[in-house]
Amino acid sequence: MTDASTPMEGTPLIAPSSTDHPLYEDIVMACKSVFDPEIPVNIYDLGLIYTIDIKEDNAVNVTMTLTAPGCPVAGEMPGWVADAIEPLPGVKHVDVEMTFEPQWGMDMMSDEARLELGFM
Repeated sequence: MTDASTPMEGTPLIAPSSTDHPLYEDIVMACKSVFDPEIPVNIYDLGLIYTIDIKEDNAVNVTMTLTAPGCPVAGEMPGWVADAIEPLPGVKHVDVEMTFEPQWGMDMMSDEARLELGFM
């Protein structure tokens, strides 16, 4: 018997986003307006946004992480993300969930973020 909290083999660690939804690109742009105050790169390009799930009624669920669990803005960052997305036309409601599974790694950064931070 398997433990229900253990993902089954082949199950992605990060759920897919609703990339086909008409609001998706606007939500990504809103996420790109949020910056970690210690790093001069937006949180989307840093790879901190794991999933953008947009429901049929345009409710938005965002799953995100931080570069480290002890981040000084851990309590504030989800609110910043919600505040960036909620004003978008058509968005009904925003829930932001914080997770540390899987743990963030530098390999999750976009090429733009790597270039900005001098890793390329």
